[in-house]
Amino acid sequence: MNYILFDGPVRTSLLPFTFTRPVADILIGILTIRQKWEMRLGSTTTTLTEEYLSEKFPMVEMEENVMINASFLPNAVLAEMVRNLKANQVIFKGDDVIAFYTNENQEEVDFDTYEIIEFEEKVFRVEHTWDIFSKNNAAISEDFELLTEGRTSQPIPKSVNVIDKNNIFIEEGAKLEFVTLNASSGPIYIGKNTEIMEATVIRGPFALCENASVKMGSKIYGATTVGSYSRIGGEVKNAVIFSYSNKGHEGFLGDSVLGEWCNIGADTNTSNLKNNYDEVKLWSYETEGFAKTGLQFCGLMMGDHSKCGINTMFNTGTVVGVSANIFGSGFPRNFVPSFSWGGAAGFTTYITKKAFETARLVMSRRNIDFDEKEAAILEHVFEESKKWRKE
Repeated sequence: MNYILFDGPVRTSLLPFTFTRPVADILIGILTIRQKWEMRLGSTTTTLTEEYLSEKFPMVEMEENVMINASFLPNAVLAEMVRNLKANQVIFKGDDVIAFYTNENQEEVDFDTYEIIEFEEKVFRVEHTWDIFSKNNAAISEDFELLTEGRTSQPIPKSVNVIDKNNIFIEEGAKLEFVTLNASSGPIYIGKNTEIMEATVIRGPFALCENASVKMGSKIYGATTVGSYSRIGGEVKNAVIFSYSNKGHEGFLGDSVLGEWCNIGADTNTSNLKNNYDEVKLWSYETEGFAKTGLQFCGLMMGDHSKCGINTMFNTGTVVGVSANIFGSGFPRNFVPSFSWGGAAGFTTYITKKAFETARLVMSRRNIDFDEKEAAILEHVFEESKKWRKE
């Protein structure tokens, strides 16, 4: 069977992260949504997404296909139901489609002609940007069970101070000495070829993905995920940091999400709680206004390739788009559009030529090419985000 993950209607509510990737490639827990589905199904997947993303994330259609709504996080029961889908069958959760069968000769999909299967068990879904960190606790726990079942952890070094060692899993090649790991409040997963430097204190749930690192003396609270090849330091709480991003210095990052290729300057701090303890609102790309999150704690949502200078201060509930460059004293506004250059004193447009030069240099340091596909995606984001910039 051929499995295709589609974005669905939630894509816009997951901007800025879905400016540069399909919903399926959002990191939550230890794995991306795509990786979760592929492990559960025992099969590769392709993607139905926006046209400008399709060259990098192509769709492969075969004679028999199952379309899967990528906003749903699979569990064992749901994955088994999806594997068993037959012609003219669809799985619903309430009013929302989870998965349905199609074939290459099918001209249209009319669910009125389908056999409807209701999924009645609990299932997690990513519908808003803040779900990425607010549901990360549960996602880490589910991924931890999936990745470690039937396997044996590498031994915990004798110098490591440990609480609840049975809830800790260390992959091959990980380096850690003279650190504290407290897994009593959630599992701790330490991926392949990672490093946790001395004097670091970590409280689970926590995931350090392959080739990522934690700097000396860091204080990490759950539920936090550090993506592959990323680096963190200072104080971090309930944050999801996608691959290839750096927050390597002192400063606080809490209840936040960073995309790929972000860099957070030394002593940068994010506010995650309003002074009046009121509900946090976040910029909505759907309504082009600020929307209620239902959360008291919510920090920074930063899209791919965005960066900030030393001592940057982010207000509670700040949204930064793709490829923004923020610096200077004072608090920048709560919504910084993509390709903005400046800070509290005002912004100008970060022209693509300069932005691409930086992206090319940053990616080359990790031996990754900034190719035509990447440039085309960012060019599209630049044009799409013009209406929010004051040019």
